[in-house]
Amino acid sequence: MTIDPADRIIGIYTRHAAAFDRQRLRDLAERAWLERFLALVPDGAEVLDLGCGMGEPIARHLIEAGRCVTGVDSSPGLLDLCRQRFPTHTWIHADMRLVSLGRRFHGLLAWDSFFHLRAADQRAMFPIFAAHAAPGAALMFTSGPAAGEALGVFEGETLYHASLDPAEYRDLLAANGFTVAGHRPEDPDCGGRTVWLARLIPA
Repeated sequence: MTIDPADRIIGIYTRHAAAFDRQRLRDLAERAWLERFLALVPDGAEVLDLGCGMGEPIARHLIEAGRCVTGVDSSPGLLDLCRQRFPTHTWIHADMRLVSLGRRFHGLLAWDSFFHLRAADQRAMFPIFAAHAAPGAALMFTSGPAAGEALGVFEGETLYHASLDPAEYRDLLAANGFTVAGHRPEDPDCGGRTVWLARLIPA
């Protein structure tokens, strides 16, 4: 039976955790966007990192900047690396689509993770973001530049990506109480990533 590429994502990062750790760049091309995100997150505040991977370089940068990180990932191997590297922070084995922590954070991040979800699952994430966001919280995620699906390859396996239309992301953010604070499609200074930075509008 053929497995849909979207359903293979968790297995890929579980099977190839060590390879991903070796290959993930640590040059922090994301630095400028992370600094914009951190400017909206108070010193010592808590950040929820959805799809945290092995904690480098993103969680490390947040921790070294004085924030408390709770990371969520579906790969046990990647979470083991997080626990080894940052034992005083919190690492949770869970599918971001099902997460319900009963807590609110001053920052939420879904960097290079959210875009592995099907379009319908991405739509369903916005209420989850809102449910975990404190008033004024920052939310940052990466997407594709336009609606559609794209297939890459990692360790010989098909790697699924999807994106909504930018107008739909704006509508979903607004419908869930967020205002867009920054957006740049295919940012050449961030490895070609399409980045969204939003903030939960205080009630």
